[in-house]
Amino acid sequence: MAARKAKLPAPAAVQRMSVDIRKLSRVGSRPGFLDYLVQLWDYRQFIFYDARARVQSGTRKDRLGSAWLLLNPVFNGLTYYVIFGLLLQTSHGIENFIGYLVIGVFLFHYSAGAITAGARSIRNGKAVVQAFNFPRAALPLGANIREMMSAVPLVLGMLLLIVIVPPAENVTFLWLLIIPALILQGTFNLGIGMILARIISRVHDVTHLLPFFIRAWMYGSAVFYSYERFVSDPTLLAIMKFNPLYNVIDIVRSCVLYDRVPAWESWATLGVVSLGALMIGFVFFWMGEETYGRD
Repeated sequence: MAARKAKLPAPAAVQRMSVDIRKLSRVGSRPGFLDYLVQLWDYRQFIFYDARARVQSGTRKDRLGSAWLLLNPVFNGLTYYVIFGLLLQTSHGIENFIGYLVIGVFLFHYSAGAITAGARSIRNGKAVVQAFNFPRAALPLGANIREMMSAVPLVLGMLLLIVIVPPAENVTFLWLLIIPALILQGTFNLGIGMILARIISRVHDVTHLLPFFIRAWMYGSAVFYSYERFVSDPTLLAIMKFNPLYNVIDIVRSCVLYDRVPAWESWATLGVVSLGALMIGFVFFWMGEETYGRD
């Protein structure tokens, strides 16, 4: 009874606290660009592990497995050789047309696969985007790393064909220049893939147009013919040679087939366009960070 009559303690006095709302951030908001790059770096192990796992499982259901990474461009090359080399005679004036064609087809195959995978990465990973909070650039970046890993046996098979198929070419130190050329090619692929990834995330119809643009890009990149034979206007020729895919193909052909140092113009064009595409692609993709997965 005495306990019931005991007085309850006086309530604690309410004190006002000042909160600086400027230091608060909205959940899911876009971070600063440098912070975004740091976050992306923190996910590097996941990106590489996921890319490697997808490469290993990509052809697991096929009887020939990873051999299809090499067989697909080989069959494409044979098709183009029969149509353009034998029937249309685009091989006239081209020394070692088989090697010329193999390099063009294999390197185009790499860029086409990387750009397509990067462009569709946000749409294909929509469930992951909606379920988890992470820098969305990890998806196109992972897609391009996956394609780069797949390109290793592709390039090795390309070089092997050039060495063993007559007229066989000799291996020289100039072949080492293939490495920086492929790195710049991958840089360009990533930049364009990120630009298209944001566009396709909002306008899915672009995925139906993408194969047509990729095919037109192939026909305009001197994959199975020479610019000099069919283009006589110097202004048009200069514009067409600004094509980054043409430049990387021209660099590799110069090193592998013709045993000469590639022209500095090819390096300069490829470097400027590739790095420009990467910077524009990253900034453009980052600006749409808050919109992915919301439709």
